[in-house]
Amino acid sequence: MNSQVWVGVDIGGTKTAIVLSSEPPATLSRVEFATLPAEGPQRALDLIKKNIHKSLKARGMSPSDLKAIGVSCGGPLDRNTGVIQAPPNLPTWVDVPIKSLLEREFSVTCRLENDANAGAVAEHRFGAGRGTQHMVFLTMGTGLGGGIIADGRLYHGASDLAGEVGHLRLTRSGPVGHNKAGSAEGWASGGGMAQVAMRAVAAAQKKGQATLLAECLKVGNTISARDVAMAAQQSDAVAKRILEGTGRKLGEVLAILVDLLNPERIVIGGLAMRLGDAVLAPARKVVMKEALAPAAAACEIVPAALDECIGDVAALCVAMGF
Repeated sequence: MNSQVWVGVDIGGTKTAIVLSSEPPATLSRVEFATLPAEGPQRALDLIKKNIHKSLKARGMSPSDLKAIGVSCGGPLDRNTGVIQAPPNLPTWVDVPIKSLLEREFSVTCRLENDANAGAVAEHRFGAGRGTQHMVFLTMGTGLGGGIIADGRLYHGASDLAGEVGHLRLTRSGPVGHNKAGSAEGWASGGGMAQVAMRAVAAAQKKGQATLLAECLKVGNTISARDVAMAAQQSDAVAKRILEGTGRKLGEVLAILVDLLNPERIVIGGLAMRLGDAVLAPARKVVMKEALAPAAAACEIVPAALDECIGDVAALCVAMGF
């Protein structure tokens, strides 16, 4: 057995996962626990340390067997100093120096990276972006983030803010994302889809039109992207229109990226993996119509290949320094 291992720590607003690997993307072990950001960062930080020690011990290893630790987390963050700066999904994590904390605990290099950038590297090296030199990765989850691979390398930009696709404005008004009405995140994310669904159900009820989504409001007073997807699978007309509309708005975002960056491939995670052509087919149509023809012809638009393990692989890629 290879006695040298990497540790990947994937920190999200819902859960935190810790993986060990000697040959990424394969993992030797995996531990997951609820992040519970409302309780502040200390509990989660203690559990991260505890579970790294526990995972190493279970394989007869010690911290001296570590090559490096990689932490993947939503921004804002400072990857150079290794400080997490209160991301929207971790509002209580104010200026948490996770790099220095883990380096002090394990006496090994710790690297921190934005989760969208880390996901871009993971898909480029091990997933749907393999073999490309110019690639864009989009998260398309509750929000919409992005990572850019240019000339085979991750592009950070002057302030480490390259790839903030969700902040692009598509319309003067509309669903809110990235604290901006009508933004790409507002129109082409799970959170945005939920906002559109609430408005669509209200409009349908005014017209006396039945929709399965109205039942969701009776149960929980809200509608999620998952609810929309499930209703669409049952041929609900309102839900199917919402998915089609989300796909078209996603296509507008992709057309901008195609014209601006001329990528070989755009890889989309989250909803694109789960919904497939329900959102990707209308998106591709818009790209072919809106983007420059030679650039559109050169670009494939595909779902991410690493599926639900992308966060684990992304964190390991951060540890490896890619």
